[in-house]
Amino acid sequence: MAGGNGMLYPIIGFALCVAFIYMSFGDLWIDFHGETKLSFVERNGTQFMVDGKPFYINGWNSYWLMDHGVDESSRSRISAMLQAGAKMGLTVCRTWAFNDGGYNALQISPGRFDERVFRSLDNVIAEARKHGIRLILSLVNNLQAYGGKTQYVQWAWEEGVGLSASNDSFFYDPSILHYYKNYVKTVLTRKNTFTGIEYRDDPTIFAWELINEPRCMTDASGDTLQDWIEEMSNFVKAIDRKHLLTVGLEGFYGPKSPKRLTVNPEFWAADLGSDFIRNSKISTVDFASVHIYPDHWSHNQDFDYKLKFVSKWMLSHIEDGDKELKKPIMFTEFGLSTENKDFDPSQRDRFYKVILDIAYKSAKKQKSGAGAFVWQFLVEGMEKYNDDFGIVPWERPSAYRLFTEQSCRLARIQATTQCLLLPPPNENDVYAATDHTTTTNAAVPFVANSKLCTKLFVVLVRSHHMPSWP
Repeated sequence: MAGGNGMLYPIIGFALCVAFIYMSFGDLWIDFHGETKLSFVERNGTQFMVDGKPFYINGWNSYWLMDHGVDESSRSRISAMLQAGAKMGLTVCRTWAFNDGGYNALQISPGRFDERVFRSLDNVIAEARKHGIRLILSLVNNLQAYGGKTQYVQWAWEEGVGLSASNDSFFYDPSILHYYKNYVKTVLTRKNTFTGIEYRDDPTIFAWELINEPRCMTDASGDTLQDWIEEMSNFVKAIDRKHLLTVGLEGFYGPKSPKRLTVNPEFWAADLGSDFIRNSKISTVDFASVHIYPDHWSHNQDFDYKLKFVSKWMLSHIEDGDKELKKPIMFTEFGLSTENKDFDPSQRDRFYKVILDIAYKSAKKQKSGAGAFVWQFLVEGMEKYNDDFGIVPWERPSAYRLFTEQSCRLARIQATTQCLLLPPPNENDVYAATDHTTTTNAAVPFVANSKLCTKLFVVLVRSHHMPSWP
């Protein structure tokens, strides 16, 4: 009899999961042709909304997706990463939609594009759609990696139209402003060769990011960068009013926010030409972004100090979102370097946990902290592409558990119906749920008899992705 129940429970559990998905999915389903249907994410005050329901995000960075999709030898990494993210319950991935000049450049020179690379970006979006993952697409880099503003300035200089050799002329040189606008328009109006959908009409794209980590150190007043954000955010919205937009800020407070300067990691952070509150208040900016790198920002390398800084940093920005900006706050990058003195992998778990806990508590209290994105996730075989922050999550079980638990916790907040949970039929069965009291949006803690199936079925209902069944 026990053996019979061992077979019966997996069948009943699977059927209940499928039934729940069919009855409960709001904005997502898969039709008979395998197409995932998504709705656009909208903003209501300090919260993101999907089909009228709050949407809290457990996300990650894999900046490399487009680059690795160009060559057939590495293309499988795209689907592997997106599928793995979906199975962890992650809902949004942040990645680069730029590569200016150099190897595998999307934009070879101003206005000239490599169709092979554009097709790779098409594929990234199509694969994300298939796995129910939304994307934040960043449009240019402040840093030199993948071209960035340095490449734009070099192009203008080579063509004899540049006003200055300073990298910061990216923000005010008329020729460079024209280059960037042309690039943005080309990307936003691109028709995906796999889906037939223009990017600006595709809900797979969660949001556009104007620039990764903008700084304009030649104008510490912040006026130059502020003018650029206002001009470019209006330009993007004139082309695409369906998608959300963010700047890409690190979160440093500038001279227009004197009461917040003590929250900065050190005094230099106020002189970078960016100003979190001022830059994020612009009406055409839908949500604010913040990064978290205490080991790179502070001379104080005491680990407990770093954790205290993280807590203060996050809570300050969430308060800004609630009281000043009235907009969601997204912690779009956070990481702890392996190059720190006396680094121990367990420190990363503690670091991750502090960030995920604060994000969860903010969501639970319906405050402006809307999500967090770890930097960065990779798949196997990418060691030479790793920096001192990246991990292959399933190779770090403790970290993997933290992120999957966060998916479950955020999913529970968004749930509206209780889910029937099956107890293990006998002591030989595996019951691997992180919480025995769960709801429709949480991981359905159903694992088949360990002799028959060793995979945990994680089903996120209304968490805006469809799992791939083992």
